[in-house]
Amino acid sequence: MTSPLQHEVIVIGGGAAGLMCAIEAGKRGRSVLLLEHADRLGKKILISGGGRCNFTNFNAGPDNYLSHNPHFCKSALARYTPADFIALVEKHGISFHEKKLGQLFCDLSSRQIIELLQSECDAARVEIRLNCQVHQVTRNQTFQVDTNQGPLSCDSLVIATGGLSFPKIGATDFGYRIARQFGLKMTVTEPGLVPLTFSLEDQASFGQLSGISIDATASTSDTSFRENILFTHRGLSGPAILQISSYRQNGEPINIDLLPDQPALPLLTANRQTQKELKNLLSQYLPQRFVSEWCARFAPSRPMHRYSTQELEGIAHRLHHWEIKPAGTEGYPKAEVTRGGVDTSELSSKTMESRRVPGLYFIGEVVDVTGWLGGFNFQWAWASGHAAGQFV
Repeated sequence: MTSPLQHEVIVIGGGAAGLMCAIEAGKRGRSVLLLEHADRLGKKILISGGGRCNFTNFNAGPDNYLSHNPHFCKSALARYTPADFIALVEKHGISFHEKKLGQLFCDLSSRQIIELLQSECDAARVEIRLNCQVHQVTRNQTFQVDTNQGPLSCDSLVIATGGLSFPKIGATDFGYRIARQFGLKMTVTEPGLVPLTFSLEDQASFGQLSGISIDATASTSDTSFRENILFTHRGLSGPAILQISSYRQNGEPINIDLLPDQPALPLLTANRQTQKELKNLLSQYLPQRFVSEWCARFAPSRPMHRYSTQELEGIAHRLHHWEIKPAGTEGYPKAEVTRGGVDTSELSSKTMESRRVPGLYFIGEVVDVTGWLGGFNFQWAWASGHAAGQFV
């Protein structure tokens, strides 16, 4: 039997977190092998941000992340900040811009970020193997990694295989299976930053509005986000909906404030003595096609002077508190990330190493740390990868 090829560090997963970890470990002089099952690195990086990669966010901090232990992410985020990655981007001469709310994008292409990471790997003498499928991992004195390219072994093994979102580009549950194999606890995994689907009743009313976007506030009982909501053929998407989806519990309704800057009741009462139709009035503030459907469903339009005070109060309330009861979500194929994962109680927040299996590390999306939309998940990938890279 062929003896396994020995490395000090093997990183499984050639996405943002895995590449960052490999770079940092290589810079320390460690012999690093990175395994990627796809035919190229960073497929999720490539498609992110509409092809321009929203690579970080100026404002990234612990409050922008969900986890069963909200304190876990603090150490890594403090030790590798957005400014640190921006410095790396500038070092490679990549031009970028702030789109809004601290979101930073490449001016040209997300491919530039992959080229940056590849260049840093080359400088750190990281060996990369593409099209390398891992069949089995075992552990004796060292980790034994059985692959389609032959047996490998290492002292430190890093799992950076991501979550379940975007199965079309190769997402699998490999990382979760390894965690369970070695006895680590998991939190429930579910789609995060995901579009919501309409109930049959809402589908009948609003299913023909695909493409319409409204600046609104989407809320659950204790969280709200102000950004655009976008109507799709099957439900609602857009930044505000994706954000609130990560906080919404299954079966919980969401509330939408359609006029976050315009108190509705004074607007309605100020026009109460006019002949103006309700839908014509509301179309000054909201898309006309949406107003027509919304009025048909909740407030059949007629001249303003024909509404009672009580009716206007009810219309105003619904404009600010439109309750949607989603049938569900679009699931992992449309989810930006996976919420949940390896329980943070199993890992060191300083090193990302397993508390019960020395030498085994988990980083990035596979861990129960989920960022907001807008570059926050990339920043967690960089920070957690950097943290592990200092210790593997």
